Amino acid sequence: MSGRWYPVNYPVKIPVRICHVISGDLWAGAEVMGLRLLTGLAGMKEVELSAILLNEGKLAWEIRTLGVPIDVVDEAQLNFFQIYKRFHENLRMFQPDIVHTHRLKENILGYLSSRKAGRGISLICTQHGLDEPRLHWKWKLLSRANRYVLSGHFQNIVAVSEDIRITLSEKYGYPAEKIVVIHNGTETPEEIQSDGGIHPFTIGSAGRFFPVKDYPFLVEIAAEVNRYAKDIRFELAGEGPEIEIINDRIRRYGLQEVFHLRGFMENMSEFYTGLDLYINTSLHEGFPMSVLEAMSHGLPIVAPKEGGIKEAVGDGEQGFLVEGRDPKRYAQKCLAIYQDRNMRQRMGVASKEKVAREYSIKSMAEKYYELYVKVLSQSGRANLMSGAPG
Repeated sequence: MSGRWYPVNYPVKIPVRICHVISGDLWAGAEVMGLRLLTGLAGMKEVELSAILLNEGKLAWEIRTLGVPIDVVDEAQLNFFQIYKRFHENLRMFQPDIVHTHRLKENILGYLSSRKAGRGISLICTQHGLDEPRLHWKWKLLSRANRYVLSGHFQNIVAVSEDIRITLSEKYGYPAEKIVVIHNGTETPEEIQSDGGIHPFTIGSAGRFFPVKDYPFLVEIAAEVNRYAKDIRFELAGEGPEIEIINDRIRRYGLQEVFHLRGFMENMSEFYTGLDLYINTSLHEGFPMSVLEAMSHGLPIVAPKEGGIKEAVGDGEQGFLVEGRDPKRYAQKCLAIYQDRNMRQRMGVASKEKVAREYSIKSMAEKYYELYVKVLSQSGRANLMSGAPG
């Protein structure tokens, strides 16, 4: 190893120039996490940030609000070579020390455009979840290219959970020494505001209406809960291609009066504040931002014993983890929390405390900064930048 790694608590902190590359086509877990990380890093005087997005939208607006320089390279208007050229020009102008990418397309574009953008640029990506299998030949080709680029040319791959780290190494063959785990972080509201009114016990979930989230299964859980407690209400925030499937399932079970689709919500804090319990029904998850956000609002969680959820939620502590895909098991856990007010309050307090203790934005940002410094030190550039002793 050339150079020396100066950790976060080293007296002379090392200045780092980071360019984040995010698609921004959706407002989903990767986008929310990216914004939270940029928010935390923007508060560090040792970090200079810029961002490249492939789409206009909520994420672009939020990043501009932070005051971070941003260029939206619209993938709907430009072909691949035009996008590559804009990326290359951005990196030549900003001259980042590290390009930090957040999804498959961004990984490949970040690698290609950084190769001749000036002084040696280090590459880091965050793996937010496991890719859903797709049969189209173009996707398979892109996936192979991504594995080649990450394995051979990225300094580190950040897994957002231990479960993803193991899968990337053992199933997909990524070099184990390149993979590090940094959990997502979120903000914790100072005080949960309530309108003071009386509302029915409400179970909610939020996310993209994609097959991996399995929201039709949530409707089956709601139908099972409804057999025993007619006054429990279900709310689902989000949008996506499976909306008609979900609506059909709601009608099939006759749940139109108790199961409500809220659509895209600008103020998610308002959504969480209106819930009594948060439920996740995903087939697999990395380290779900929606679960962290719900926990930060003092909600107990019912979720599958899958992926990074196991690391965020202690079974019987912040909620319940359920094995298998039997809606009756999920319904039983929901009903147990509904029927026991003391348990509900205890789990809610434990949820909020765990987020504040382990998954804050500040903690996440500091861990990423430490990784950036380590990468620069390994490249032999940290000493030159900081003037620290070699």
